[in-house]
Amino acid sequence: MELNIVYEVATLERMTIGQLRQRFAELFGEATLASNRTWLVKRIAWRLQALAEGDLSQRARRRAAELARDADLRLNPPRSKTTTTTLPEPVTIPTPVDHRLPPPGTILTRPYKGQLVQVQVLTDGFAYAGTVYASLSAVAKVITGSHCNGFHFFRNTLHHHKESA
Repeated sequence: MELNIVYEVATLERMTIGQLRQRFAELFGEATLASNRTWLVKRIAWRLQALAEGDLSQRARRRAAELARDADLRLNPPRSKTTTTTLPEPVTIPTPVDHRLPPPGTILTRPYKGQLVQVQVLTDGFAYAGTVYASLSAVAKVITGSHCNGFHFFRNTLHHHKESA
């Protein structure tokens, strides 16, 4: 019986995960709990091909086992050559400053639907109505009820602060 691997793989790819697990059990003689379709298809296709065209010889299997046994596999990272343990200096990564924003403490004021909206610029966010938000867009979303670009929403206020700076 000649194997048509392309046909077999196409058949496997139409199977459900349950059917692939069953086919795996038939071919390997043991069940699997795997649910990764790609892995199951590859393993089953490999097994079908190995059965049709021949698997590794016993000599090749023994050699592979010897190589695996003799391999110097590292389970831990290599030890450093220095005898004293020195910890590296902590690195402070500066928070990037958005040059589009006025300095912390600035109050952004904008009329919206008859209300005067006021947002305070903080070093780590924006304060609005007693809550701190991570971005101007988050504040604009709370105010408008829909997603809105915060820089666009506060554009006139931000533009005014840039000119006076």
